[in-house]
Amino acid sequence: MLKHNFRQLKIWIDSVELSRDIYQLTQKFPNEHKFGISSQLYRAAVSIPSNIAEGSAPESQKKILHIFYQ
Repeated sequence: MLKHNFRQLKIWIDSVELSRDIYQLTQKFPNEHKFGISSQLYRAAVSIPSNIAEGSAPESQKKILHIFYQ
């Protein structure tokens, strides 16, 4: 079974930085947008590293290996 730490993946590191950048940017939005578009942007950005981490779970690796070796 493949073992790796998703926190060492460049794509995960970059996506966390993107999430931080978007959070900082949306904090500058006017108050009337804080719970609308800024919330959506931040949730979308956070979903990227979250999905990468979820895809690194052992059961996901089994699925990936199964697909590769069919």
